[in-house]
Amino acid sequence: MEKVNVLEKLSLFSEYWTPKIVGELNGQQVKLVKFHGDFIWHLHENEDELFYVIKGKFTMQFREREIVVNENEFLIVPRGIEHRSVADGEVSVMVFEPKSAVNTGNINNELTRRILEKL
Repeated sequence: MEKVNVLEKLSLFSEYWTPKIVGELNGQQVKLVKFHGDFIWHLHENEDELFYVIKGKFTMQFREREIVVNENEFLIVPRGIEHRSVADGEVSVMVFEPKSAVNTGNINNELTRRILEKL
């Protein structure tokens, strides 16, 4: 058991759209990721995702609407819902999702990260 300083962990990396594992519990992973720009449209067939904004804000786009997620707010995206994150500036986000989740869901491309670094 060790406590985690989230801001310290965020200072250890600068790349965007590359989640880092900072904790695990009950088959779930706690990840930190930095957003900037537009991610890809994708969905997760078997996993729900929780996005908690630590710093900044981003827009979660769905095919039929958008939700702005501000600092100290979170959004849960249910499995099977197509979505993409859009950030005008740098955003620091904590993500909770099952170990089985891949960041690009049903899409496999240059942004796909199957093996994640543990910080």
